Amino acid sequence: MASLDSFKARKTLQVGSKTYTYYSLKAAEANGLPGISALPVSMKVLLENLLRFEDGRSVSKGDIEAIAAFLTNRGKAEREIAFRPARVLMQDFTGVPAVVDLAAMRDAMKALGGDPTRINPLVPVDLVIDHSVVVDYFGNNDAFKNNVAREYEQNQERYRFLKWGQSAFDNFRVVPPGTGICHQVNLEYLAQTVWTKEEDGVTVAYPDTLVGTDSHTTMVNGLGVLGWGVGGIEAEASMLGQPNSMLIPEVIGFRLTGKLPAGVTATDLVLTVTQMLRKKGVVGKFVEFFGQGLDAMTLEDKATIANMAPEYGATCGFFPVDAETLRYLDKSGRDADRIALVEAYSKEQGMFRTAASFDPVFTDILELDLATVLPSLAGPKRPQDRVLLSDAKAGFLAALEGEFKKPGEAGKTQAVAGTDYGIGHGAVTIAAITSCTNTSNPSVLVAAGLLARKAAAKGLKSKPWVKTSLAPGSQVVEAYLSQSGLQKDLDALGFNLVGFGCTTCIGNSGPLPEPISEAVNKGDIVAAAVLSGNRNFEGRVNPDVKANYLASPPLVVAYALAGSLQVDLTLEPLGIGSDGKPVFLADIWPDGAEIQAVIDEFVTQAMFKSKYADVFKGDENWQKISAPAGQTYAWDERSTYVQNPPYFDGMTKTPVPPTDVHKARVLGLFLDSITTDHISPAGSIKAASPAGEYLRDHQVRPVDFNQYGTRRGNHQVMMRGTFANIRIKNQMLPGIEGGLSIHYPDGVEAPIYDVAMRYKAEGVPLVVFAGKEYGTGSSRDWAAKGTKLLGVRAVIAQSFERIHRSNLVGMGVVPFTFAEGTSWQTLGLKGDETVTIEGIETIKPRATIEAEITFADGKVVKVPLLCRIDTLDELDYFKNGGILQFVLRNLAA
Repeated sequence: MASLDSFKARKTLQVGSKTYTYYSLKAAEANGLPGISALPVSMKVLLENLLRFEDGRSVSKGDIEAIAAFLTNRGKAEREIAFRPARVLMQDFTGVPAVVDLAAMRDAMKALGGDPTRINPLVPVDLVIDHSVVVDYFGNNDAFKNNVAREYEQNQERYRFLKWGQSAFDNFRVVPPGTGICHQVNLEYLAQTVWTKEEDGVTVAYPDTLVGTDSHTTMVNGLGVLGWGVGGIEAEASMLGQPNSMLIPEVIGFRLTGKLPAGVTATDLVLTVTQMLRKKGVVGKFVEFFGQGLDAMTLEDKATIANMAPEYGATCGFFPVDAETLRYLDKSGRDADRIALVEAYSKEQGMFRTAASFDPVFTDILELDLATVLPSLAGPKRPQDRVLLSDAKAGFLAALEGEFKKPGEAGKTQAVAGTDYGIGHGAVTIAAITSCTNTSNPSVLVAAGLLARKAAAKGLKSKPWVKTSLAPGSQVVEAYLSQSGLQKDLDALGFNLVGFGCTTCIGNSGPLPEPISEAVNKGDIVAAAVLSGNRNFEGRVNPDVKANYLASPPLVVAYALAGSLQVDLTLEPLGIGSDGKPVFLADIWPDGAEIQAVIDEFVTQAMFKSKYADVFKGDENWQKISAPAGQTYAWDERSTYVQNPPYFDGMTKTPVPPTDVHKARVLGLFLDSITTDHISPAGSIKAASPAGEYLRDHQVRPVDFNQYGTRRGNHQVMMRGTFANIRIKNQMLPGIEGGLSIHYPDGVEAPIYDVAMRYKAEGVPLVVFAGKEYGTGSSRDWAAKGTKLLGVRAVIAQSFERIHRSNLVGMGVVPFTFAEGTSWQTLGLKGDETVTIEGIETIKPRATIEAEITFADGKVVKVPLLCRIDTLDELDYFKNGGILQFVLRNLAA
């Protein structure tokens, strides 16, 4: 449907020999939106979106005027708008369940008497298979081949299903395994900065925008592409043409000045930015970078900063288009006509940054002089817990005594069976060059290679207890490391290629060698991992590793050489060289000129074009997979990977109104910063867990359990894994780790799944209580789906992470927040109470209603709660039982 175009913005733009239709912000400014040229560029992108989709219903003239009103209210008016992204990006962990849901919707549509082919993506969707490769093999030249073989062996069912989806759905492309990480593939190939579409005989040009089923979708913000992570259920709605409901955000301007000093990396910078923005508090807000410091910043450095927006809590970390954007588009092999369009369109729309650009109007401003950034790590448990490299040893020792409660044990060691060495607290058992955050940036990859070259030349080797790995985010990285000879230098220290995918950053680190694992567990050693990733949450990286530190790739190599967090890399030697002399980090750290010389010679446009020429073709393994045909999927009841989910069972064309919650039992009491990793783990499946028991009952050997993430297409596994993280602490059982709860009134302790199923059989609803930042971390829709399937009606917390709150609503679970100063602790809850919440039948967005809590002794307390169903669209989703049911009913009508 054509826009109503209330502000007469529809114009044409001539670029070379081509003519494009577009919605001109200059024209809109002249026709009733005065001053909008002063908006942040990210807000201009939202404004253009509303101008183009104005229909009088989902987008009104008033909505457009509300964007312009940002100039006076700075985004504090809490106005809801409907945003429609140009496309959707998925990775396979979240993409498989999304495609499962679409397949299930086709079945449900057929059951309702509708046409199943109406369930079809209406915008382009790219799914990149990047989350399934595991570092089972490492430290030799066969590691890559062996890990790929194991990946295909374990994931045949999932890949067959995705191949079916590729043929059954329109606008749906799959990038096969072994290509790279979705965000790096997006940055290097998929993203176009300005998108085009043929519509009614004309070519419409508009900003490239997206939502992605991975929180680090924000990485492409570095290319001037506005996008962010959403849950799979929101992504499915976007795919099916539903707008993404959001509040007009506050926009925090982040002014950068100066230049990074010699020896400081983009990783050091992003960890500094993350710490600053976490301290500022930017959850639910846009962050837009500006200032003189951008003039000499590479696009790869910008992408590194944009990537970690989820870690600093923002919806996005946006960089406007500038000359560096055009350079990168050209270097990465984009079409010359597209680059010309990007330049002309961005300049015409006032979206092109130059050194002379004026500062936009922001809600608030932070500043950082790049010259003040110092070498840093972040850990041992959160990305925002930055520690200077010079303080890393002291920081670990403080955590050993405090966080890990092992005072006086700094000198403790545990012998490793079959070797002549032992390991102690802080032993680096994993050193992984991994993750899109850093492997997209040649400066830090080349630095790691040069450091390895210099270390090897001096006779240094990685310590024997360190599991080393290199998992680049694209094949381009492998090409320039190989052609420059740096891969051989990395190989010499054990950093052989293990796969193209996320690996250690998402918990796919694989098991530690058995003697190391035994020593860690026998001695109760606080082992460490150093990884060039973006996530270091407790229990994420490896079950044997408690202290996890984020660091730049060259520091990952350095810690592999040192072997322990108890070595001060700024003062103590990494080891003894072949000449008998100590070797210090400063002796082998490469300088900027060395790094740039390698980049200039070996990172070429031809390399990008070659590696992406057949990006959807896949290797021989992929091509051999046969997929079923048909518009609906032939579910296999024997499959333990892909099952038809129960969300649409018994669904009617008209929704059944939601009911109040009466005498609900408490399933869990949780503290602050419970992550989606805690709620829905992505790591290994324990044989003794409910999920492990299910798999064993279905004749799956423990060696073939694979990981939770690979089984997200099977709700039977995933609901059993909900709240099953080995490190989660349910305060109903103080001092105990793991996914346990208590069934009342009999007081029986059992896994959370088993307790929930007992309550379900008894017809008892459930609630969960939590602290601040509940649901932080990855945009994991199963954290909400599993919660729903366990029978949880409401989650009551002090605050929520943005995506998880939305996902709970999308699954028909009500998120509530306590009034300021109130928590389950201040109420004195133990978990044996019952909870009644009335008013849900008539609930309104952000309404305050009362919960009645009855204690075991009969005492009754009434507690005000703020309903975090934030918008009218979300209320519609909730009343339909979830967003998928809402979409399905609309399409079936």
